[in-house]
Amino acid sequence: MPPTETDTVGACNNLALRKAARYLSAAYDKALTPTGLRSTQFSILRHLSSREEITITSLAEIIAMDRTTLASNLKPLAREGLVTVEPSPTDRRARIVTITPDGLARMNAALPHWRTVQAQFEDSFGKEKAAQLRSILEDVLDTGFEPWAE
Repeated sequence: MPPTETDTVGACNNLALRKAARYLSAAYDKALTPTGLRSTQFSILRHLSSREEITITSLAEIIAMDRTTLASNLKPLAREGLVTVEPSPTDRRARIVTITPDGLARMNAALPHWRTVQAQFEDSFGKEKAAQLRSILEDVLDTGFEPWAE
């Protein structure tokens, strides 16, 4: 079967998304450098800051990350005392993640840096286009793929 126009490298949805994600992640990581957090760590702390506690499985679903990758991302945060990860008192198989006071303080210290790069992106890209982009990317999560299904 001969290749079609949609078979070209430039037409790959995954490549386009990953290029943009790497580009933006690098900008956010650079902005957060003074806080010692990477953008993924900041996002985790930010989600945890709005909850008393949450299971790793639930947090993984919220941020669209597989549990194993999330557990790996939580390890350095736990080592630094920014989160705790403990067995659930009601289900010993489940692990509960909680942000610590130090984690909340670090997230709050990082927030102005995040706001700065967020504003820079929206000023350059356009606030309305940025909102549309976030909406479209949320729609991607409703396409029916189950990448982490067991």
